[in-house]
Amino acid sequence: MLNYLWGFMILAGMFWGAANDSLEAVTQGLLDSAAEAVNLAIVMAGIMSFWCGILEIGKRAGLIDWLAERLGPVLTFLFPELKRDHPARLPIAVNMVANMLGLGMAATPAGLEAMRLLQQDETLSPDKQTASDAMCTFLIINISSLQLVPISMIAYRSQYGSVNPAGILGPALFATGCSTLAAVIFCKLMGLLREVRRR
Repeated sequence: MLNYLWGFMILAGMFWGAANDSLEAVTQGLLDSAAEAVNLAIVMAGIMSFWCGILEIGKRAGLIDWLAERLGPVLTFLFPELKRDHPARLPIAVNMVANMLGLGMAATPAGLEAMRLLQQDETLSPDKQTASDAMCTFLIINISSLQLVPISMIAYRSQYGSVNPAGILGPALFATGCSTLAAVIFCKLMGLLREVRRR
């Protein structure tokens, strides 16, 4: 759907430029935007490499295991069906920590690993074609993504010359806090509704 939307917008811009005899400006805008996109990709690749490296160092130093243990009560509340020794708890914790730091790209491998482990668990997911409650909860929590430090957004703002790139810390924390709270409430209400239907 988005491909059609973007395609329509590009074609509409080109037709508008041709109709108003400003096709040269449209072409120049396309070239400038392409160059800017490449520059931004290079900057973001450097920032993400740095933070992914920090995350890997934290993993090897045992910091991630320590954080996962600190997140134990939160994980038990969100995923009551997962036992304390369930192998998916660690990648879920890594994913949540990375998202809290605004490192969505670094959170993806841990998220995929968590989903794989949740799907392989026969007690949680007897039907491999249907997402289990734990998988749905994890996906919703991942999408809502509480961010204590939105590093990626700060990097974008810095790249585009913001006077105060870190000025979004408060609003981002408030917005993602609200979205995560809404996600948790939704998951718990849906869980209660399923329990009532089973009875």
